[in-house]
Amino acid sequence: MGITKKVTVLALGLGMAGGLAACGSSSDEGTGSGDSKTVTLVSHDSWAASKDVIAAFEKESGYKVKVLEDGDAGQAVNKAILTKDNPQGDVFFGVDNTLLSRALDNGLFQPYEAKGSDLVLPEYRADGDKHRVTPVDTGDVCVNYDKAYFSKRGLTPPKSLDDLVKPEYKDLLVTENAGSSSPGLGFLLGTAAQYGDGGWEGYWKKLKANGVKVVDSWEQAYNEEFSGSSGGKKAKGDRPLVVSYASSPPAEVIYADPQPSTAPTGVADGTCFRQVEYAGLLDNARNAKGGKALLDFLIGERFQNDMPLNMFVYPVREGARIPEAFVKYGPQAKDPGTMDPAKIADNRDQWVKSWTSLVLK
Repeated sequence: MGITKKVTVLALGLGMAGGLAACGSSSDEGTGSGDSKTVTLVSHDSWAASKDVIAAFEKESGYKVKVLEDGDAGQAVNKAILTKDNPQGDVFFGVDNTLLSRALDNGLFQPYEAKGSDLVLPEYRADGDKHRVTPVDTGDVCVNYDKAYFSKRGLTPPKSLDDLVKPEYKDLLVTENAGSSSPGLGFLLGTAAQYGDGGWEGYWKKLKANGVKVVDSWEQAYNEEFSGSSGGKKAKGDRPLVVSYASSPPAEVIYADPQPSTAPTGVADGTCFRQVEYAGLLDNARNAKGGKALLDFLIGERFQNDMPLNMFVYPVREGARIPEAFVKYGPQAKDPGTMDPAKIADNRDQWVKSWTSLVLK
């Protein structure tokens, strides 16, 4: 997120990704001839997939998969742009709608219409008929709350962005830096979508006055500052409100031992902003043929069904299976904030600059 970055237990997923990276070695990398037997995926550090699913792709395609994780989504995109003339890999995964224009304007990808693109739900498609990117997953950036904190105090959790500036929620919220974190930027864009060009700064002034805390990354916000996460409990986090994802509560249930009957955390549905993550064939990819096969795979039925419980995001393919835990504990927001990618492109950098001056200084 990039739509990630997403859950307390992501270290488990990263362990899987590390195993996948071992599937290919540097000696297998392409030589520019286009006949390499290794296809390299460059991603943010929240990539994860089941070993048997990757193994099935490798058997069917004849390519070994190598994964290079490159930090937060913003960091990964920036590095990919800086290295586009001599890319680290063949496919980049993890650029979302908040950063998509930056990647496209810098010529990061070459066109390719992945097989199965017609089965991607229309609301997640982007880039018209140019096909420089392929939608892979979606998720909602939302404020999560610690149920136990609010229950013990007889306090109703916030439901909307408007609620967050009320006195009863003073000094309770932690969010990520919009200039360095994908969910932090998503939360900023959500406030801009809600309050408009002339109102979002006034909202953030109120939020700052109400004691919002800003940290660099999702990992720090959720695992160290948030009182409701398994990581937060170990770190004695004291903020019961955190900017995270709608899919974080089911993760808290699935990886708890023993599993609780209800999620220990909840989602303030009226605070959500929808993100969509994309993958693309890198310009100057050494193994373009393998990269195309990998893009076909990423929106194929097998990967789309496998993805939710590995990266805790929703699939974009029509008819893909939604895990029962997602339906019960982490349903998608009913009316999330959204924004035209063109508007994000026109305003993102200035909004982040203004936000930084307003909130961090």
